[in-house]
Amino acid sequence: MQKYLTLIALSLAAIATNAYAADANNVGCGVGSLVFDGKSDKPSQILAATTNGSSYNQTFGISSGTLGCAQNATVKTYAAVSSFMTANLDKLAHDMSVGQGESLDTLATLMGMSSEHKVLFNQLLKDNFAVIFPSTSTTSEQALQTISALMAKDKQLSLYTA
Repeated sequence: MQKYLTLIALSLAAIATNAYAADANNVGCGVGSLVFDGKSDKPSQILAATTNGSSYNQTFGISSGTLGCAQNATVKTYAAVSSFMTANLDKLAHDMSVGQGESLDTLATLMGMSSEHKVLFNQLLKDNFAVIFPSTSTTSEQALQTISALMAKDKQLSLYTA
């Protein structure tokens, strides 16, 4: 029985940490995020995510704008973006090279981008295609990290980075 409880606890911790793997603060907001603020090692992240998830304080933090939570913030869908990038890397690479296309539009939509910023996004990716895909062995994760870094440098597109 003890083995099963340990296995369940480890599984829940893994799920909690994977759910927030979007950025440097990948554990969300809440008491755990405040207690472990500034720490980037895996044990601290696991403990912060577990504390946030098990103490049920995120709802209060989001509602009140406290505990490191922001009211009316955008829910980041990193997992969806990452999965889409992985499944459509060749199509995305082609669309990025020409600065338009269905897969590029879908990527922007998954990132929560407004239609007015999609043109800027497409142009940024076209202009930086060689930076995003420096070799034929570039992985979707490497490409996504580069895209995020490029977007972070742009005043308007930085709104869509974590």
